[in-house]
Amino acid sequence: MYVAVKGGEKAIANAHALLAKRGAGQTDRIEWRQVREQLGVLTSRVMAEGSLYDPDLAAQALLQAQGDVLEAVTLLRSYRTTLPRFGTTAAIDTAGLPAERRISATFKDLPGGQQLGATFDYTHRLLVGELSTPELPVDDVAEEAPMPRITDLLGVDALIEPEIEDDWTDPDPADLTREPTVFPMSRPERLQALARGDEGFLLSLGYSTQRGYGRTHPFAGEVRVGEVEVELDVPELGFAVPIGRLEVTECQMVNQFVGTADRAPQFTRGYGLVFGRAERKAMSMSLVDRALRADEFAERRVSPAQDEEFVVSHADNVQATGFVEHLKLPHYVDFQGELGLIRQLHREFRERAGAVPTREENADV
Repeated sequence: MYVAVKGGEKAIANAHALLAKRGAGQTDRIEWRQVREQLGVLTSRVMAEGSLYDPDLAAQALLQAQGDVLEAVTLLRSYRTTLPRFGTTAAIDTAGLPAERRISATFKDLPGGQQLGATFDYTHRLLVGELSTPELPVDDVAEEAPMPRITDLLGVDALIEPEIEDDWTDPDPADLTREPTVFPMSRPERLQALARGDEGFLLSLGYSTQRGYGRTHPFAGEVRVGEVEVELDVPELGFAVPIGRLEVTECQMVNQFVGTADRAPQFTRGYGLVFGRAERKAMSMSLVDRALRADEFAERRVSPAQDEEFVVSHADNVQATGFVEHLKLPHYVDFQGELGLIRQLHREFRERAGAVPTREENADV
C-alpha cells in the first residue's frame, strides 16, 4: 500500500470510511446467512476459486466485498493461507455420487434416469417483481435406482479410453498452493489449476474449442451435482475416518475418438470437478482439460486453449486482478522517466527538422 505521498494516510482512511458507509441507512443490512442461503451459486464460485470449501466464510467474504466476486476470492485465499494443515484426505469417490442433479446428453433412456433437480434450464428468462417459493408436488417415495456413469457403460466395450492411464498415476501430486508452477505440468496439476481458475476465462476458452480453436467435438456424457463424503487418512489407525460431506459438481465430457494401428478407435475424455454447484464451470473445465491433452494424442497445438502455459498462467483471477489493478497505484517516478524521454525525443526530432524549440523544451534545457 502506497502511503508515502503527502496526505496518503488520511486519504486512505477517508476511503475506508466511505466504503463502510455505502448503502448504510438506506435499507436494512443483509446478513451473511442470507447470502449463503439465497445466493448459493455465487457462494459456490467463491469457494471454488478461493480453494476453500466453507459456505459460511464465502458468504461473509461476498458481503464484505459488496458482491465483488474477485475481491471475495482474494479475501478467502488470504484467510486460507493462515490455516494450519494437520492431515491429508483420501481422494473423494464420485463413482457413486448421490445426485441431486444428474443429466446426460448422450442417452435419452439411461440407467437411473435423468435427474433434473434445481435448474434454470427450463425457466422463462423473465424478470419478476417478487420472488415466491412454489409448492413442490408430492410424489410417491420410490427406491433410488443405481446411476452408473455413462463413461463406465461405454468403457465396458472399450469404446472410451480408460479413466486412469498408467502415466496419469502420481502417488504424491504437486500442490499448487505450496509449490511453484513448473511447466510442463502433469494432468493432476493442470486439473488443480483449472479447478481454481476464473470461471469466465475458462468459459471463453471452452467456447473457443467448440468454434474450431481446440479440436474438440464434445458430448456432455454426464453432469452430476451432489454431496460426497470426505475421509481423513489417520496413520495411527491405519484407515480413513469420515469427517464430513461436501457438495461438488462433476462433468464427464465425451470427445472425438482417436485410434492407432495398435489400438482400436476410442472416445476421449475431458474432466471437470468443482466445489459446490457450478455446472458451467465444471463443463468449461472439462472442455479445456481435453484441449490441453493435445500432446497425448499427437495433435497439433494451434489454439490458445491447447497452450498449457497460456491457460494456466492466465486462469488465476487473483493474480490477474492484482496485476491489472496495481496500475491504479502511484507510478510517479516511472511516468516522469517516460515523460522526460519522450520530451528528449521530441527535442531531437525538432532539431533535425530545423524547428524552433518550444517553450516547454526550453524550460527542460
